[in-house]
Amino acid sequence: MLSEQATPVVRATLPVVGGAIGDIAEIFYRRLFDARPALLRDLFNRGNQANGEQRKALAGSIAAFAGMLLERPEARPDAMLARIANKHASLGITSDQYKIVHRHLLAAMTDVLGEALTDEVAAAWDEVYWLMANALIAVETRLYQEAGAAEGEVWRHMEIAERRQETPDVVSFLIRPRDGRPVGPFRPGQYVSVQVELDDGAKQIRQYSLSAAPGRPDWRISVKRVREAAGPDGEVSSWLHERARPGDVLTVSLPFGDLVLPEDDGPLLLASAGIGNTPVLAVLDHLVSTGAGRRVVAVHADRTPADHAHREEQLALVRALPGGRLHLWYESPGDDARGAVAGRVDLGGLELPDGLTAYLCGPLPFMRAVRGELLRRGVPAERIHYEVFGPDLWLGR
Repeated sequence: MLSEQATPVVRATLPVVGGAIGDIAEIFYRRLFDARPALLRDLFNRGNQANGEQRKALAGSIAAFAGMLLERPEARPDAMLARIANKHASLGITSDQYKIVHRHLLAAMTDVLGEALTDEVAAAWDEVYWLMANALIAVETRLYQEAGAAEGEVWRHMEIAERRQETPDVVSFLIRPRDGRPVGPFRPGQYVSVQVELDDGAKQIRQYSLSAAPGRPDWRISVKRVREAAGPDGEVSSWLHERARPGDVLTVSLPFGDLVLPEDDGPLLLASAGIGNTPVLAVLDHLVSTGAGRRVVAVHADRTPADHAHREEQLALVRALPGGRLHLWYESPGDDARGAVAGRVDLGGLELPDGLTAYLCGPLPFMRAVRGELLRRGVPAERIHYEVFGPDLWLGR
């Protein structure tokens, strides 16, 4: 928790620092990449830097963490820290990199706040940063230990065994270690990072959920091609769609991610939209393959049946569960989706069992709408979990 000296300073300056944190983040990244251009080329998502999403995520995480230190000093924001730490581990982030971030972040705060950043204010916010950084380092150290990896040593070469076009915009890949070793375990709902070398020499990294259950000889990832109406298409997804073929070798991380099944028999709500069904598929596959008898309410939303990746597989997996039914919403159902509802997801007509744990994955508007409905129906916030593809812009909400 914050020290007695820092608490009143952070409380008094949070509105000012919070109001300026977006500008601070922008200058921070500019300073960081000017000093270390390889970080932008080979670690950070250039697309999210270009559209500003990464800056918003950094700003949100720092402001949210400071607010939590003030509002609940006795509690640590474990859910927020776990999401960030798992993403960091999947990128191979090391503890010494936090010192680099600290140096450029403090310089950016000085640039933006000027004389308002007195020695006392700087010391207080320095304390905020290191409380968050050290908490993340501790979680990441544990994640590396659990994965049996040295700090940052998460990468290995995997060969594409099979490629399948699931929809016009989604392709799935079966991948296996190039050295012939077993693929290794993971928890249903986790993801891996994939690094590819682009034409300009940049080695860009993206995360993809493992979309089938563990215990198989291969891992499967399902990649949606990112198409941006107002900007360039996704660099890595486009590369994989256009170039990745069976026999090719990819650089892939060990599995990470905290959106995983609780180890109990309680009822579940699995709600997905679009490509957000990929971690859900792994969970469903695991439940079916292990003969789980727990009650599952499964919900999926998409634009059309043709856009619904792994549609028949998801339907079959849900039907294999006790009393299983996949509740479907399509913006345009057409004639090929009997039983589906036109429009957006509405949980109002669904019976939700007491004590359920909810898992949400999909676009932010979808998750916010479903989460809001669950809260109104009395589901405790701590039992609603979610996964975000890309920077976590939901922090603190």
